[in-house]
Amino acid sequence: MPKMVVLADSETATGFRLAGVEVVQATVDTAVKELERLVTSPENYGLVAIDSSLIADPAKAVERAMRGRDLPILLPIPSLKDAFSSDQSDAKAYMGKLVRDTIGFDIKL
Repeated sequence: MPKMVVLADSETATGFRLAGVEVVQATVDTAVKELERLVTSPENYGLVAIDSSLIADPAKAVERAMRGRDLPILLPIPSLKDAFSSDQSDAKAYMGKLVRDTIGFDIKL
């Protein structure tokens, strides 16, 4: 059965580990190499979620390694750093936009 793994920075990796998800930790400098390793791994990964602060376009970054492969599916996930960056003045509005873009409507609590 294919497995799932998350490629993330050390801060984000902790949260995924606490949720019980397999994580590979990387930096911006090592992320592409780690992603290539995951794509070609005999571990049979079906889904690799990649923190977008590490690799903006994961499919492009490992295009050569993915040739002839259907799996893993590469899923860029929004970075927590984007929500709390100096460019972003309102983290709540940022998260609301992510929810709206993902499911198509707002959720207000």
